Amino acid sequence: MSTTVDRLQLMQTFIRIVEAGSLSAAARQLGTTQPTVSRRLQALEQQFGQPLIQRSTHALRLTETGERALARAKALAADWEEFEQSLRAEPARPEGLLRVQVPHAFGQEHLIAPLVRALQDAPALRVDWLLNDAAPNFIEQGLDCAIRVGGTAEGAVVAIPLARVPRVLVASPALLAGRRLDEPDDLAALPWIAISTFYRQELQLERDDGVRQRLGIRPVLATDSLYATREAARLGLGVALLSGWAVQQDIAEGRLVHVLPRWRGPALPVHLLYPNPPAPTARLRYFIEAMRRSMSEPLWPDLSSAP
Repeated sequence: MSTTVDRLQLMQTFIRIVEAGSLSAAARQLGTTQPTVSRRLQALEQQFGQPLIQRSTHALRLTETGERALARAKALAADWEEFEQSLRAEPARPEGLLRVQVPHAFGQEHLIAPLVRALQDAPALRVDWLLNDAAPNFIEQGLDCAIRVGGTAEGAVVAIPLARVPRVLVASPALLAGRRLDEPDDLAALPWIAISTFYRQELQLERDDGVRQRLGIRPVLATDSLYATREAARLGLGVALLSGWAVQQDIAEGRLVHVLPRWRGPALPVHLLYPNPPAPTARLRYFIEAMRRSMSEPLWPDLSSAP
């Protein structure tokens, strides 16, 4: 196979094998047979002169050459797709499969509505929505992109800022009954719930006029789950520093109290990450713009002047 079309087909088959996780799954998705997929992979490996995938009865694993080849193959496939679209009278609507990793809480509660709108506006687009708070591994997980709250981007990735998540202090009315709280130091003696991903023994607070203060705490519970922290705070276990969007309704309905409204935790940045290379595909560009639009509104009302 020596033509450009044949080589593109080989690379696209290789990409599909990695994304699908097996030769048989790739064959089903491509509408062909497993022997055909296997022959295409062998032909591509012969062209490179090295194996790209280590095959066993249970799993596929990319070789070092395969990892490099996958990144370049995706870049070339994306370039070809963009070239084809540029020649059409009207640009193609986004189509195909996107694998997206999102944080558990943010991905379940805040991002579902914009995801649904994006899918409804692009009926040919499909999304694998993977809930995971860990740093993404684009090659091993076959990800097209990931949304992260907090943390930093590592490796050769493009990081697109989407929003910032304000964090506020909350506690149950029962826990605060009869207590006068004027300054952060007044919170030190109270029981605390820590989100271990972001704070445990100490946290930093910011006042609305820019003053900063560190506060040492002794949590009675530490967890990596925003949902578990919120529920424990509702039940009166302790004070917590939580994302404003996650507790806004609880505060409005009286299940939680906004403690020291002039003070807050440093906002957490929200980024959309994708590997560099390859260049983003048309469907990824569409998804990026959909997420940007969905986060144009603040994730927490400005209550800094509240009494």
